[in-house]
Amino acid sequence: MRRSNASLVERLRANELLIGTLLSARCPELAEAFSLVGFDWFFIDLEHSTLDVAAAQQTMQAIADRAYSVIRIPGLAEEHFKKALDAGCDGVVVPMIKSKEMAEAAVQFAKYPPLGSRGAGIGRAQGFGLNFAEYVATANARVALILQIEHIDAVNRIGEILAVPGFDAIFIGPYDLSGSMNRLGEVSAPEVLEAIARVRAACLSARVPFGSFTMSVEQAQSEIDAGARLMAIGTDVSFMLARAKEVIDAFPRSSQGSSE
Repeated sequence: MRRSNASLVERLRANELLIGTLLSARCPELAEAFSLVGFDWFFIDLEHSTLDVAAAQQTMQAIADRAYSVIRIPGLAEEHFKKALDAGCDGVVVPMIKSKEMAEAAVQFAKYPPLGSRGAGIGRAQGFGLNFAEYVATANARVALILQIEHIDAVNRIGEILAVPGFDAIFIGPYDLSGSMNRLGEVSAPEVLEAIARVRAACLSARVPFGSFTMSVEQAQSEIDAGARLMAIGTDVSFMLARAKEVIDAFPRSSQGSSE
C-alpha cells in the first residue's frame, strides 16, 4: 500500500479525512507493521516518549512511503525544528502554542527564507544532498506545520493565533488542556468540552484544518462529525495492551493456586 502522491499539506487543504495513530515505542518493526494496516499518517512523539530524532528517523524509514510521518517535537526551540525537519518528516507538531508570538516563532523555525529562517542542512530530507535544490524549493509548500492547542491560554487567544500566516493546521490536545483548567484527564468535563468547541468553531470560521487526539473510535467519530479532519486515535502501546488484555481476559483464572 502506498500513500497518495499529494503532500500532507495538499490533503489538509483539500479537507480530506486523515486517520492516524501515535507512535512512542522504540521499535521500527512495530512502526512498519502498523503502516501496513492502512493508517494515513503517524504521530511520532518526541515530547512524551523516550524517542529521539535518530529513533524517529528509523521509524520513518520503516514506514517508508506508506503513510505520512509527522514528528511532535519536544518544544519551541529552533534546534528541535532543524533536526526533525532534516530527518525527512512530512510535518511537525509544535506542542503548547499559547500565543501569537509563539505561533510566529514556529513559522520562522519551520520555513525556509523568505517565509522563515530555517537553516539549510543536509540530511535524509534532502536525499543526503542528492536532491537538495528540489527539496529546498518545495519544502515550504509541502512540509506541514501543525500548531498544538492544549492550554486554556491558547483557547483564550485562538483568534490571534489563527491569524498568523504560514502554518497549515491546528491540533487540539484535550489532556493537557484539561490539566490547564485544573481538570487533568477529565476530557469530557463540560468546561473542557466547551473550550474545545471554541477552538473548533474558530478553526471552522477561519477555514483552518484541525484535528485532535482521542483514545477511542467513538470519540474520534464525534470529533469528525464536528469538523475535525486530522485524527490521531490511540497509541501503538495502547493497541497492543488492549489486544493482550482481551486474550488474557478470555481465560479467567483464580489468582490463588488450587488447594489439595
